Amino acid sequence: MPRHSAASPIYTALARLANFNSGRRVLLASRKTSSSSARSSAKTRPFLCLALFRILVVVTAVFLFPPAIMSSSSSSSSAAAASVPFQSPRKVVKKVLSLSQSEGQGATVRRSIGGHEVRNLDPFLLLDEFSVSKPAGFPDHPHRGFETVTYMLDGVFTHQDFSGHTGTIRTGDVQWMTAGRGIVHSEMPAADGVQKGLQLWINLASKDKMIEPRYQELESKDISQAEKDGVAVRIIVGEAFGVRSPVYTRTPTMYMDFTMQPGSQLHQPIPEGWNAFVYIIEGEGVFGKENAVPASAHHCVVLGAGDGLSVWNRSGAPLRFALAAGQPLNEPVVQQGPFVMNSRAQIQQAMEDYYYGRNGFEKASQWSSA
Repeated sequence: MPRHSAASPIYTALARLANFNSGRRVLLASRKTSSSSARSSAKTRPFLCLALFRILVVVTAVFLFPPAIMSSSSSSSSAAAASVPFQSPRKVVKKVLSLSQSEGQGATVRRSIGGHEVRNLDPFLLLDEFSVSKPAGFPDHPHRGFETVTYMLDGVFTHQDFSGHTGTIRTGDVQWMTAGRGIVHSEMPAADGVQKGLQLWINLASKDKMIEPRYQELESKDISQAEKDGVAVRIIVGEAFGVRSPVYTRTPTMYMDFTMQPGSQLHQPIPEGWNAFVYIIEGEGVFGKENAVPASAHHCVVLGAGDGLSVWNRSGAPLRFALAAGQPLNEPVVQQGPFVMNSRAQIQQAMEDYYYGRNGFEKASQWSSA
């Protein structure tokens, strides 16, 4: 500890106290002839001096040390603020365990968004985690009015549509399909064993619902990636760690696949006003605030308002999750199976167009997948 200078309050107080005690000793010596009661009273005065000395030291210490205590508190607050660098961090407002259900032809999916507990989260309509083995799959079926994003976690799927487009989606690949005015296609497993992936449905604005179908297909090697402090991210669309995906979206969206090593933490900005959720693929993590209850695999975590998400992996195993966020369209949503429009009349029109093969479905009746 540093020594006190002659100008310090403690030094001055001790000097004054020493002079005071010296004067008292001289006075006591000159009063040896006083009465016994006076001598008894004099004997107690050194004890009073000692008590005063102790009080003075305590008061002086209290006077001097608060700035150091305040500085320590301020440092702790600054560290806490630095660990969560958002003005309004997003908190978890709902946590849903996705349950298995049958879909397609013998296929099994875990549906979170689009299920009973979260009907939709504008602009998101559905999120399925699928696990499919031959001969099950998703044979010929139509779509209108939205986009599908298929992300293969493990395995191989083949895709065909009634316009002659074919493709193969392997582990880590992404197919971003804009159904627009209408498409009929099939999605089937193309390898032995269980094929796993995520399929996200994103709504289109009313002005875009009848555009021509189109595809954006990304191989795993072409997906933007970044890594920092034990956190790796595959950026399907959006930006993380200063790296941006080249994928174009009609509905402003971010969609990323994060893997966090044990002990790591993440602070990912999310535009204010966007709806956002997390789907945990594997592992366990703490989302939103440090003392939150951990969420584990197959849970969908819906996030509240704010400008960013913080995540902590306090487990002993890697944590992998998908983060999706999008700007709400704030338009009416009417859905009937694979058709998503803005009114009941438009849904009826879509069903008739598909049945009669018109307004985008002209090739439907003459086509079937191989």
